[in-house]
Amino acid sequence: MHDMELEVRHLRVVCAIAEAGSLTRAAASLSMTQPGLSTQLRRIESMLGGVLFDRRRAGATPTAFGELVLARAHAVLPGIDALLADTARAAQHLASPDRVRVGSVGAPLIGHLVLAIGTLLPDAEVTSRCHYSPVTLLDDLAAGRLGAAVLGDHPEQVLPPRDGVVLTPLVTEPVFALLPAPHPLAGQETVSLTELAAHDWAMPRPDGDRTREYWSSVSALAGRRPSAPHEAEGRQLIELVRAGLAVSLCQATFAEAPGVTVRPLTGNPLWYRHVLAWQRDGPLASHVDGLLRTVAAGYLETCAASPVYADWRRRHPALAQPSA
Repeated sequence: MHDMELEVRHLRVVCAIAEAGSLTRAAASLSMTQPGLSTQLRRIESMLGGVLFDRRRAGATPTAFGELVLARAHAVLPGIDALLADTARAAQHLASPDRVRVGSVGAPLIGHLVLAIGTLLPDAEVTSRCHYSPVTLLDDLAAGRLGAAVLGDHPEQVLPPRDGVVLTPLVTEPVFALLPAPHPLAGQETVSLTELAAHDWAMPRPDGDRTREYWSSVSALAGRRPSAPHEAEGRQLIELVRAGLAVSLCQATFAEAPGVTVRPLTGNPLWYRHVLAWQRDGPLASHVDGLLRTVAAGYLETCAASPVYADWRRRHPALAQPSA
């Protein structure tokens, strides 16, 4: 059995496929690619221990095992939806200019966002929470559990719209290679994705967001899909690279740590977009211009503190400029 844990959104995926009658139509309704949805379905089936749909040219039909799962999902989801609606109403009731909760994915901008809110709303109590999945934080924004969040996505895998949530792209930056310091490729000024794909990789777990899918799909277009025996994020991923067990990729603003080296990818084939999101009618809506200016200025400070990225920006002055 797969070690991924069942989440509510997995049940929603299964129900969406059953309702649409095909993976292609379900992928469109979920703002996903068909290959991405197909991959996710295989993981869900592996986790649950059985095939959920018979997939034929005419569409996708639930198996007997799938019918069992769907029956349970249809029994569980209405109660969860009611819980989310109740907590959203409670959160909106509690929300005020004196109490602001923000979220962030693994990006360097959360500190700048919190400081900006503190400057614009000096009497506000600001709290924060971080999560690896931008979709989870987006759901929290839509439900009123967050007032703003720093999110991220990739080209052709942009975040789906949510009612009541404004998504403002801040900057699109290149993705860089993350290497063990003694690695032969670390001595090059830039590293080709094809060369990098010849080594074992450490990648984020496949179901947190679509980063892994994006990395793999672009690598395949470059001619070689990498082997990824290590599944990790954050500090654990860095330690696997530091130990010489894997190579990986990182945000351009990643600050080099002892034992690891950051190098630009030749031709800049991979990109990451920072997105600032907020509730349209939330406590921060009237302060958005100030937030965008301050967070954009903070991003430029972060760039300057990342030597490899600062050098890349000097050589590519027209790229990766904050929209604010």
